[in-house]
Amino acid sequence: MPEQDRARPGLPELTGPVEVVGAGLLGTSLGLACRRAGLEVLLTDTSAENLRTASGLGAGRPRTDADRPALVVVAVPPDHLGTVLLAALDATEGTGAVVTDVGSVKGVPLAAVADHPGAGRYVGSHPMAGSERSGPLAGNAALFDGRPWAVTPHAGSDPAAVETVEALVRLAGGVPVWLTPAEHDRAVARTSHVPHLLSALVAGRLADGPENHLALSGQGVRDVTRVAAGDPRLYGQIVSANADAVVALLDEVRAELDRVRDAVGRGDRAALEQVLEHGVAGTRVIPAKHGGPARPMASVWVSVPDHPGELARLLADAVASEVNIEDIRIDHDPGRPTGLVELLVEEARAEHLLGSLESRGWSTHR
Repeated sequence: MPEQDRARPGLPELTGPVEVVGAGLLGTSLGLACRRAGLEVLLTDTSAENLRTASGLGAGRPRTDADRPALVVVAVPPDHLGTVLLAALDATEGTGAVVTDVGSVKGVPLAAVADHPGAGRYVGSHPMAGSERSGPLAGNAALFDGRPWAVTPHAGSDPAAVETVEALVRLAGGVPVWLTPAEHDRAVARTSHVPHLLSALVAGRLADGPENHLALSGQGVRDVTRVAAGDPRLYGQIVSANADAVVALLDEVRAELDRVRDAVGRGDRAALEQVLEHGVAGTRVIPAKHGGPARPMASVWVSVPDHPGELARLLADAVASEVNIEDIRIDHDPGRPTGLVELLVEEARAEHLLGSLESRGWSTHR
């Protein structure tokens, strides 16, 4: 990662030690990112196995009683955030250490520490990064590179503490996004928590589906239900901690669902298309990569034999076409030894890619 991406002029230099409390996916990844930058990292976890694993991966070393961290990052499940944050503030009293967390909800932990004498040293944060895997073995130093990372100071946050948390975000490769704790919780309800619940509801309709129905499953249902595979216990904690913002949005969704049901039942095509068009508009405002404005995209579908080396050959031919591939998905055909690969490209370049791949013998369509 270029040095200019790790800091900006005027930020204090983050020298450590950094204590990471919680050696799961996020905690281990953050420890690895800090070690990549040359910082000393101290690890704390109630699980001796997690601690051994994260240490063995090079994410840091177990903290001792003699250690004095300059920054404490709490990376524990939502149900324990408030308690662990209070303990971190107590343990660092009089040292000036900054305390932050990487929890998915910001209002609840702030309420827990608001009356603590050291509350000014606390600044909430939340990296928008993760994995379908969990635990320290899933840790990755590059997990936060280029990812949005919310920084959520409260009214009593010390400005120097806020700058320290921003320095951590940039050092780990993240892109700071400034929000109040309340704004953050409304934002993640809209972009993460409610979408997860809706995905779970759709996936739940499949759980009891007849086998001959499920045989028709395609990429569309896989896209809609992918996030529903997340850990129910963890997401139960996350959603419960953000109840007010989630319920407000669910009320909106319920009203829209009633509208859709009525439109379908009445055969009101115009009303139904209005809802669908509003959905299309929503897909177009999702920021593109690097946080830029959304751009019109098109999918190019390519039939790929399920043989060693075929996918590599396709990607090499796509590179030769000089068209930038924005995303790639693979839909396996359960009835044949072949797969359908979706290449997502800028709309204006789709025809060029189609022609280029077809000239190399690939079977394609849009």
